[in-house]
Amino acid sequence: MSRIFICLLCIITLACSSNSDKAKTSTDEPTYTLIFLDKTRSVNVDKAFIARKYQQALTDIIDQNIKQKGDKLEVYFIHENTSKARALNVTARTEMEDVSAASPTDREAAETEFSLALNREKAQIRQRVLQQLVAQNTGASNQETDIWASLPVIAKANETGAIVKVYYLSDMIESVKGTTRRDFQVKPPKDNAQADEWAKADVEQLKRYTIGSPDITMILPFEPNASVKENNPAVTQYWQKLFSDLGAGNVTEE
Repeated sequence: MSRIFICLLCIITLACSSNSDKAKTSTDEPTYTLIFLDKTRSVNVDKAFIARKYQQALTDIIDQNIKQKGDKLEVYFIHENTSKARALNVTARTEMEDVSAASPTDREAAETEFSLALNREKAQIRQRVLQQLVAQNTGASNQETDIWASLPVIAKANETGAIVKVYYLSDMIESVKGTTRRDFQVKPPKDNAQADEWAKADVEQLKRYTIGSPDITMILPFEPNASVKENNPAVTQYWQKLFSDLGAGNVTEE
C-alpha cells in the first residue's frame, strides 16, 4: 500500500508541477499595447487638466504593460485617417537571463540588473510616447474623428496571438460624414437606449474585423464637473456596447 501511495503522490506532484509550468508560460506571453491619441480639434492636450491626466495615464500604461523582451507598443493618431496614422512602434528588448541553475545570490543580482535595465528602457519609451502626445495636428485631417478605423488595427494585433490591450485617449466623439457613418458632433445618441440601438446596427458592418477579446480602456479628457452636454454618457455607452458586441473582454472608462 505504501508503494502505491508513494506512486500516486509522485503522479500528483508531477501534474501540479506541469500545471505550474503552464501557468508560468501563459504569463510570459507578450503584451501588445495599442494607444490611440486623439489629434482632432475637439481634444486640446495643452489644457492643464488634460495634459496631467494623459501624461499620468501613459506613464501607467507603460509601467504596467512593458515587462519583458517582446512586449510591443504602438501609438496611432485618431483623425480622419486613423488606420494609416501610426506614429510610434517599439518593442521591448530587455531580457532576463536564465537563472534556473544560478545560486540565490547570482539570481538576485541578475534580477536587479534586469529591473534596472527594464526601467531605463521604459523611461526611453515613455519619453517617445509623450513626444507624440504633445505633437500638434494643424492639418485638414483634424476635422474628422474616425474611431471605427481603429478596428482593423486591433484586428491585426489580434493576429499575433499576443495579449492585446487597447487605450483610447479621446473624447470618443465619432465624427465622419457619410450616410453609413456616425457624426456625434451633429447628432449624438440621445440616451443609452438609442446608443445601444445604434451600436447594435453598426456591429453588422464592423464584425468583419476580428478583434479578439482585448481589454479596452477609454480615457476621457473631461474634468469631473463636466456637463452632460460636454461629456455625454450615451456616447460612451455606444462604445461600451459596440466593443462588447465585437468580442472585447473588459471595456472600461476613466
